[in-house]
Amino acid sequence: MRKMMILFTPSLFENGLGAVVPLAFVVGMDQIGAMNANQFGRIFKMTSFGESHGPAMGVVVDGCPSGVVFDDALLQLSLELRRPGQSDVVSSRNELDKARVLSGVFEGKTLGTPIAIVVENKDQRSKDYDDIKSNPRTGHADDVWQSKFSHVDHRGGGRSSGRETLSRVIAGAIAEMLIRHIDSEIQVVAYTSSVGDLRLTDVQVQQFIEQSGLQDLVLSSKVRCPDRELSNSIESRLLEAKSNGESFGGQVTLQALGLPKGLGEPVFAKLKSELAAGFMSVGATNGVEFGSGFKGSTLPGTEFHQDSLSPLYGGLRGGMSTGEPLIARVAFKPTSSVMDVAKKGRHDPCIVPRATSVIRAMALITIADMLLMRRLNQA
Repeated sequence: MRKMMILFTPSLFENGLGAVVPLAFVVGMDQIGAMNANQFGRIFKMTSFGESHGPAMGVVVDGCPSGVVFDDALLQLSLELRRPGQSDVVSSRNELDKARVLSGVFEGKTLGTPIAIVVENKDQRSKDYDDIKSNPRTGHADDVWQSKFSHVDHRGGGRSSGRETLSRVIAGAIAEMLIRHIDSEIQVVAYTSSVGDLRLTDVQVQQFIEQSGLQDLVLSSKVRCPDRELSNSIESRLLEAKSNGESFGGQVTLQALGLPKGLGEPVFAKLKSELAAGFMSVGATNGVEFGSGFKGSTLPGTEFHQDSLSPLYGGLRGGMSTGEPLIARVAFKPTSSVMDVAKKGRHDPCIVPRATSVIRAMALITIADMLLMRRLNQA
């Protein structure tokens, strides 16, 4: 049974006789608990917890149906793709990121009960962050969190650290297991499409939509770029940046193939709005585009609306999936730690390569949630 709380606010309105009457609000406890907003999803829900330099990071996934085959190898691969220390172009913090399942799985399948998973933090260097307790770092959220909560864990940025995304990747892996169970034709791939001024052309992105083995090309690149020539250029750029204390931003392109037509709700839970919310909740993001994106706003309608299957729509109409390839691009600002801060610490010269796994995870969580919501659309 849903818990309720009655809130009274005094002197909000007068009755017809001029007497002041207190106004009561009936609010669900889940709404009160959402004030700190550590949860994402409507039916398939993930709750993220843990601090960067605390004992562990973790997630609780609720709403995953029972009977879904739990793939440990898939979970560990997902964590490996996000893990720091995996190559010389990312942060050198060397975490093994081994997942430990605490509940919700039995004899290799989900139980339909909350799935709790933790990953222990092993390679913290908390003393490296002593100075920021009183001197917030430029470009980071140290001062904002201090202002909001007063008492904060400053080590490594606490929950504002990019390490929080580990929880999302775990939930994304579980979402992928569920998607496979429901519809094995759905394929979701995210890759680096630009770093600084080094970028794939629109023609190349369009070609990758139809290319088989795209995921293998992405995984074979240190910087998660499927084009070999561009991948090598980006790798050289980031190695130089890491040495010089420089940083770069860039873009992640996400494509989802095989989505059923009509996925998403028509008003406040559009597929595009839920995806955008998930993408923009990731640290360092500063823009999202679907299909032609902002460029489409410069085209005349007769050119934009040539036919209902136009790639300019990005696989979306009315905010819902059309059954065509869904294409999204997520922009990331340059990593905040630069110059001496970057040289002394363990930071990514560009967050985009590791962020590909996080953007993919948020897409998988959203799609899994929408697939479950779709079951309620028709009797």
